[in-house]
Parts: sequence; C-alpha cells; structure tokens
Amino acid sequence: MRSIEMNRKAIHTLEDWNPFEMTDFTYDTEAADVVAALQYIDDPSELGKVIQNIYEQSFEQWIPIEKCIDISYKLLAIKFEAKCIL
Repeated sequence: MRSIEMNRKAIHTLEDWNPFEMTDFTYDTEAADVVAALQYIDDPSELGKVIQNIYEQSFEQWIPIEKCIDISYKLLAIKFEAKCIL
C-alpha cells in the first residue's frame, strides 16, 4: 500500500469514527492533522494524546483518552500494513 492510499484509508477511518456524532459534517482539518502526526508517531498512547489535543483545540470539547487510543490503534494498524510491518 502506498503512502497516498494509507492516508486516504486513515482519513476514511477518522471520518467513520465521528467522535462528536455530528451529522453531515466532516473533520477534514482534524483528519489532516492526525494523518500528519501518524507519519512520525508509532506509539498508540502518544498518538492518542495528539488526537485528543487536536480535536479539543478545534471543538473545545474533551474526548476521553481511551477513545483516542482506540482510534490510534486502528490508524497505526493501517500504517503498519502500508509499510508491511505486520
């Protein structure tokens, strides 16, 4: 899987996640920031904290770290699959 495909899959995963359960809304800016962080972070806890911070800054709402770490595992699985690390 190429980097572009990995990024698309990660963005789709984040859109499906929809942490604030908004209808007819996309998290384009936040997804782009998370995918950028995904490029250099391999630790699910660290990525979860970054995700939590990105969404909190945008929406001024807190997401429990457990939910952020759960999505970080899914994103890291996409990343490792793309790099054939599994």
